[in-house]
Amino acid sequence: MTKPALFMPRARRSHRLLAALTAGALALLAPYAFARSDDASGARLAQACAGRDGWAEPAPPARIASETGIKAWYVGTCGITTLLLDSDDGLVLIDSGVAEAADIVLGNIRKLGFDPRDVRWLLSSHEHHDHVGGHAALRRTTGAKTAALAVAARSFARGKISPEDPQRGRIADFPPFPVDRILADGGALAVGSLKIAVHATPAHTPGSMSWTIARSAAEAPAMTIAYVDSATTISAKGYRFTDHPDRVAQARNGFSVIRNLPCHVLVTPHPSASDLFARLAGKAPLIDAGACARYAAKASAYLDTRLTQEREDAPQAEVTKP
Repeated sequence: MTKPALFMPRARRSHRLLAALTAGALALLAPYAFARSDDASGARLAQACAGRDGWAEPAPPARIASETGIKAWYVGTCGITTLLLDSDDGLVLIDSGVAEAADIVLGNIRKLGFDPRDVRWLLSSHEHHDHVGGHAALRRTTGAKTAALAVAARSFARGKISPEDPQRGRIADFPPFPVDRILADGGALAVGSLKIAVHATPAHTPGSMSWTIARSAAEAPAMTIAYVDSATTISAKGYRFTDHPDRVAQARNGFSVIRNLPCHVLVTPHPSASDLFARLAGKAPLIDAGACARYAAKASAYLDTRLTQEREDAPQAEVTKP
């Protein structure tokens, strides 16, 4: 006859209790039980977002280019990138998406087994609501500090795009937030094992920022993830770049900087702009040192076409933001 649990030897009872407690804990953690590498696959992300590119449409997290030695994950939505970096001494986020996506980003961080309160820095690509709309909420939840170029910081403090932005009038406001550290062009944050450098690339907006991420350890692979801002020169209706030669010069300077960035893995704020999901799924090369140069060339050709159309007084084409 099987003995009641009450009369089992103490060691056996303790073992069964520990097993029960462990099973219960695993059950409670099941919603967050992604492995930080294999289970968070690019193929899963691409499949989940097939035919979906909404800025607030949920997407699963995905590891990005583990071959670089950089611990990076996609934690954004189907239409907007949020990049998570693990520095071994705190987390870093680049971009937050629209305000409605803040909870999606937080959920993806937790699914990877991280605590959002470990986010130390919250960075950004440019001063539009679809990329920094969630910054204020994420800053409150995580306690992270923000860093940016001075041009972008002025817009962030107001929650409004720059008066010089060609898209003024078609871009919504966003919840304002302060910037804790103003960075100079080419300046860098040293966070744990990572060096994260900012590059002014004022093609899409006056405050556009691109970021290069590399391991700081001497023995680390000499590879860089380039988080390159949007570079399309689109505008509100009626804006003519031919009337703003200074803005054209800024854009061309941005293209030049992008063209020359260290760039083994290209990631963009709009994943579709760099075919990111297909590349993460293995359908196109993910590691490609020429990707930034081609990205810049495509943006430059777009501006050339736009200027030609304006000079010919052709109607402005309606262009969807990439």
